[in-house]
Amino acid sequence: MTDLVTNTPVRAEAERAAIAAADAAQVEIRELTELAELSAGCRLFDSIWRPEPGNRPVTTELLRAMSAAGNYVAGAFEGGELLGACFGFFGPPPKGLHSHIAGVAPGGLGRGLGFALKQHQRAWVLRQDVRTISWTFDPLVRRNAHFNLTKLAARAASYLPDFYGPMRDGINGATRTDRILITWDLADAQVRAAALGDPPQLDLNELRSQGAALALSADSDGRPVPGPADARVALVAVPPDIEAVRKTDPALARSWRSALGEVLPGLLAAGAAVTGFDRAGWYVVTKECS
Repeated sequence: MTDLVTNTPVRAEAERAAIAAADAAQVEIRELTELAELSAGCRLFDSIWRPEPGNRPVTTELLRAMSAAGNYVAGAFEGGELLGACFGFFGPPPKGLHSHIAGVAPGGLGRGLGFALKQHQRAWVLRQDVRTISWTFDPLVRRNAHFNLTKLAARAASYLPDFYGPMRDGINGATRTDRILITWDLADAQVRAAALGDPPQLDLNELRSQGAALALSADSDGRPVPGPADARVALVAVPPDIEAVRKTDPALARSWRSALGEVLPGLLAAGAAVTGFDRAGWYVVTKECS
């Protein structure tokens, strides 16, 4: 592995990528240190997650303590308006930084603001002589899977069943909080290319023509259908908008949680690895060659 302490070109490249991403999103991204800004960050997270009373994702006091202790707390501003925020904390080596929450207000969606926040975070962490960022995401949320595994070129490390327990908010509903743990190697060649706008590409049609198995797909009514996973490459589907399904058909949402929670961890336990995610809604899972 390259020693990041002495590899200033990687850091410089990350700084340029972060500036370019912020410019493209037309925001200023900076660390949050003042109480007023930290409070605004908490209100932003509340507005996105819509938690039940007494169940806020984070408090101003906690963000203040994390910032004062040298952890990552940052926000994206357009003028004086906070449109996005992200925070994370360090674990013991070699765990690096764990990025706990990142969120973008409705007014900041669709303009690359989430990507800009992550590039800012990447450059900031590299300045701390740290190489890795980890975080979790709901594997049923298609846009997040594509963002993490393709747009950022991060890697799925493990599947974590019901990781947080009941969250009681407007996003997670009453289903299990299964998560995928992401690891982001900040100096990896694919990560560096993705930061510069050249993420890894998948050809789903080619994978199908080469015999990829449909380990989990959807029927005409949108219900999950497990299938064989006896090929070297398996495709695992997720629904187009699980958050909408949770509101309109909670039973269907639970069936997707159960199906994915059986198929994907089963493949990983058998020695396969998630090697990508296609925008059309498929995890690409590849078995090790024996």
